Amino acid sequence: VQLQASGGGLVQAGGSLRLSCATSGRRFSSYSMGWFRQAPGKEREFVAAISWSGGTIYYAESVKGRFTISRDNAKNTVYLQMNSLKPEDTAVYYCAGGTRPTSVPRGYDYWGQGTLVTVSS
Repeated sequence: VQLQASGGGLVQAGGSLRLSCATSGRRFSSYSMGWFRQAPGKEREFVAAISWSGGTIYYAESVKGRFTISRDNAKNTVYLQMNSLKPEDTAVYYCAGGTRPTSVPRGYDYWGQGTLVTVSS
């Protein structure tokens, strides 16, 4: 399974971006997917996760109410809609695939290459 994240860029505080993570390989619909981020000098942190059916969703407290994770199994793609962006959201965002939705990075077997999101104040 290969994951390709895209949609990052430069946006002003208060703006929005939508990240996409396209996957190749079989059985995407059976994988839970997660988004993580890593800011310079900081550890990778959990952002959001979604189960294979979309029926279970988790968010980090720092993004709850501003970010929305979703998936389209017909397109083998998971999305992260980010609204009301803040400078502290600046980071490289990574998508990941695994057997269950979790906030723990080691719970995922597959990782994308990351896409940079920069939020200016």
